[in-house]
Amino acid sequence: MEGRSITRADLSESVFQEVGLSRNESSDLVEVILDEMVEALARGESVKISSFGSFTVRDKGERIGRNPKTGQEVPILPRRVLVFRASNVLKNAINGVEGSSDDE
Repeated sequence: MEGRSITRADLSESVFQEVGLSRNESSDLVEVILDEMVEALARGESVKISSFGSFTVRDKGERIGRNPKTGQEVPILPRRVLVFRASNVLKNAINGVEGSSDDE
């Protein structure tokens, strides 16, 4: 699956094939899960998916940046950023390591 992204439609199709719900129910289920994740993150809550990883929102303060073309200093406004931290299970799967099932 190199060079390709998994889409909502791909997730819905997987639920349809693996769980046996109808295509519409599978699509609705994927949408409800993603919507709940988005709403929780927007409220500043963390989302942890066992054996996968954790999504958290972090506040970044204002700081001074520099325009790389001109060298001029530019203020970077405070903002919230989404941070993903993979679990050890996911890291091991990516690296082809078997056996360790430590979850974060």
